[in-house]
Amino acid sequence: GQGPRRTGRGGCPWVSGPPWTHTISISARCPHASGLWLCQPAPRCGDQIYNPWEQCCDDTILPLNRTRLCGPDCTFWPCFELCCPEYFGPQRFVVKVKVLGVKSWCFSSPISRNCSRKPF
Repeated sequence: GQGPRRTGRGGCPWVSGPPWTHTISISARCPHASGLWLCQPAPRCGDQIYNPWEQCCDDTILPLNRTRLCGPDCTFWPCFELCCPEYFGPQRFVVKVKVLGVKSWCFSSPISRNCSRKPF
């Protein structure tokens, strides 16, 4: 069979998955529960809660679709990439990939693309 049904606090149905998907009110099935019921800790950025399906934490909470300028003529996605200045020769910029789950640094991250100035 399916085995015993898992329950959470007070015998209420166990709800799995990320907490931001639990936007339904449990009170219909669990009269003693009030409001939203989180089954796991929400991701935090400093002292704020954020939704990693829509946002990232890059010292501050940013929308996943946010872009920024890297150098004079290149854009990058700060949730997924780093804008890194290259210091040898003429000033130019390189966009590098952030590695998931690791603090990314310009010196150690893999290059995604060059943002050198376009020829005249």
